[in-house]
Amino acid sequence: MRPLPRCVRSVRTALLTMLVALASLAALVTTAGPAQADTLICDQFGSTTIQGRYVVQNNRWGTGAAQCVNATTTGFELTRADGGVPTNGAPKSYPSVYNGCHYTNCSPGTNLPMRVDSISSAPSSISYGYVANAVYNASYDIWLDPAPKTDGVSETEIMIWFNRVGPINPIGSRTGTATVAGRTWEVWSGNNGLNDVISFVAPSAIASWNFDVMDFVDQAVARGLAQESWYVTSVQAGFEPWESGAGLKVESFSSTVNGGGGGGPGDPGTPAACRVTYATNSWPGGFTANVTVANTSATPVNGWKVAFGLPAGQNVTHAWNAVIAPSSGTVTATNTSSNAQIAANGSQPFGFQGTYTGTFTKPTQFSLNGTACAVA
Repeated sequence: MRPLPRCVRSVRTALLTMLVALASLAALVTTAGPAQADTLICDQFGSTTIQGRYVVQNNRWGTGAAQCVNATTTGFELTRADGGVPTNGAPKSYPSVYNGCHYTNCSPGTNLPMRVDSISSAPSSISYGYVANAVYNASYDIWLDPAPKTDGVSETEIMIWFNRVGPINPIGSRTGTATVAGRTWEVWSGNNGLNDVISFVAPSAIASWNFDVMDFVDQAVARGLAQESWYVTSVQAGFEPWESGAGLKVESFSSTVNGGGGGGPGDPGTPAACRVTYATNSWPGGFTANVTVANTSATPVNGWKVAFGLPAGQNVTHAWNAVIAPSSGTVTATNTSSNAQIAANGSQPFGFQGTYTGTFTKPTQFSLNGTACAVA
């Protein structure tokens, strides 16, 4: 066989060199793989970190049956959830993702625990993937404690049930309804033997939502289940399955807790003077009240509570721009996370709807953070 001309050999050598280089590059790309592979967790209390800031945990605490979660880059999927437990008792587990501290396991870079009155906002987002062939809730947990606790169970648990499938109910008993963060919820209250629990149950499934965690914290404070001096210890989202549950997903989760809410002794500020305007519209058996509280001093107020006595026979059924508790008698309207400040010589409005019996009359005395106010 005749040898190839020198020019042809040179071309072939160059082509071979190029092919080898391309093959090497392809091998490198194949070897490198994705930036972060999924992590399968089947250990009872196994966990891993996602996004460098959240912890995904299997948290199989109520059953001996096998359970596995697959942690993804944005959330997790419950890939195995064997067995079941009675639906009139506790669930079998709480696979979840969280920001904060859970039994000494704190998420990377978290600023939790943080005092309630030091938090200016706590925006969060969640997206769930549901299944039909299981009994479970899709639950979002907010934990509060009088101390900056990083271990064990905090004193108060706020549960937000985004979805309920099967014959299950929250701890305690249903105490009414409330509008929180623009949505209406069933409200349940009770104690599980370890901590107080207040649950907000959606009347129909919510697949995804962006909201401020502090709107629910404000509810717990207004109902006497926490105080401004307490700490938010963790923010968690996941599922409580009673039967099966494979295929349930937290498709995405985010949680940020922003400081700058003031906090500490001396806050919120007490104004030297204030004025309340109370405008009503009434009809037989019902009424609305639009309230404007003005800080007529030269000192700003960071966090406000307006106390007043509702006349006998009147009850609050729904409020906006404030959390009002209790629903009758001497009530207190507390700011939400988005309107906590009243500037010097500034004002904040809030309102509510109510029912009444007998003759409709208006409150005559108001106070702002303990200071008696003039009534316009």
